[in-house]
Amino acid sequence: MNLNIETIEHDTFYEIKVAGELDVYTAPELLAVLQPLHQKGTHDIHLNISDVSYMDSTGLGLFVGTLKELNKHNHELYVLGANSRIERLFDITGLKELMHVNAETEV
Repeated sequence: MNLNIETIEHDTFYEIKVAGELDVYTAPELLAVLQPLHQKGTHDIHLNISDVSYMDSTGLGLFVGTLKELNKHNHELYVLGANSRIERLFDITGLKELMHVNAETEV
């Protein structure tokens, strides 16, 4: 399965829309998009995963790495649109306490 990724730059954050399955095979595609953005350290990142049908631990690890890099520059990671199964992964692993999962944001 392929991953479709769309990036939109706003004044204070990057909006990244992800669609498909996020797993060990497709995570490198998303990493290639996220890495240059979080290394800049200039914007928060809003990941819209409402069209992600499946995510494994590789996806969670990718989000943790992104959060760590953003925190170095005092920026935040927002994970938006997670379905109930994916949101449960964040809950079970305790990651929901570390990043903004399905939080309300202003665009």
